Amino acid sequence: MARGKNIVGVVGLGIMGGSFARNLVKAGWRVIGYDIKASARRQAARVGVEIAASMADLAKATPTVITSLPSPSALEATVAAIVAARVPRRIVVEASTFTLDDKLVAERALSKAGHITLDCPVSGTGSQAAVKDIVIYASGDSRSIRTLKPMFAGFSRAMHDLGEFGNGSRMKYVANLLVAIHNVASAEAMVLGMKAGLDPKRILELVTIGAGNSRVFELRAPMMVKNRYSPATMKNKVWQKDMAVIGGYAASLGCPTPLFSATIPVYAATLSTGHATHDTAAVCAVLETMAGFKRRRRKRRR
Repeated sequence: MARGKNIVGVVGLGIMGGSFARNLVKAGWRVIGYDIKASARRQAARVGVEIAASMADLAKATPTVITSLPSPSALEATVAAIVAARVPRRIVVEASTFTLDDKLVAERALSKAGHITLDCPVSGTGSQAAVKDIVIYASGDSRSIRTLKPMFAGFSRAMHDLGEFGNGSRMKYVANLLVAIHNVASAEAMVLGMKAGLDPKRILELVTIGAGNSRVFELRAPMMVKNRYSPATMKNKVWQKDMAVIGGYAASLGCPTPLFSATIPVYAATLSTGHATHDTAAVCAVLETMAGFKRRRRKRRR
C-alpha cells in the first residue's frame, strides 16, 4: 500500500469511527480501517473501506491515523502496535473521550517513537456523525492541525483549533456535561407532559419551536416519543465511561456540578432496567417508571 496525502487510517469502526470512515470515503479519501470486531470490519468494507490485516499493516500504510476507541486499554494497545511497527513519523488523531491522563500517556509514548499526537474529540452523536454534523475540538501541534484541515472537512462540519494538547478534551468535557443534563431534562419534560395527559408528538412539536428547545431535545425526543431506543446513537453502557471522565475531571478541579451529579443515578438506572445497549434517550423510560406512568397501548386497526 503506497502512502499519499489522500490516504487515512481509521482504528475503531464502531458508531463514530465507522461514520468517520464512511464519510471520508464519500469525500474521495482512500480509507484503510481496522477493528477487532469482525462485524465492524464487514460493515466498513461494504462502504468502501479497505480493511487492514493488522494494526501494524495499517500503521505502515497510512501517514495519518484516526483513533476512535471504546476504552483506555484499546488506546494503549493501539499505541503499542504503532510504536512496534517502527514506521516513519505518523500523525495520530485521537478522537475518543478519555481522561487527560490516558491521552497524555499515549502522547508521550508516541512522541518517544517520533510520532505526533493530536487530541481531537468530537461534539455530536452517532446520528450526527453519520451526516457529518459534528464539530472537532482539535488540540496539539497547530501545524499538523492546519495540514489536516482537508481531512477534517471530510467527516465534520467544523473544526476548531483549541491550542495546547488536552484542550480538546477539556472542551469535550464541558460540552458533554451539558449533553448529560439536556438529555435528562428532555426526558423529564416529556414524562411530565405525558403524565399530564399531553400527546407526546405535540410536546415534541411545540417544544422544538419554543424557548425550551435544545439540539439534544431535537435529537433524542423523537426516540422518547416513539418509545424506541434502538439503534443507539450512544449506548448507555458506553456513556457511563464519559460520565465518569467528566465527573472525575470536575472533582479534580474542585468544581461543583450539582445538575450533572443529579443525572448520574438516572443514567445508572438504565443499566439495571434492560437499557444498557439502548440509546441514552432511554432515561425517559427510567423516569416513566419513577413517575408510575404507563403509556396506553394503541389499538390496532382492523
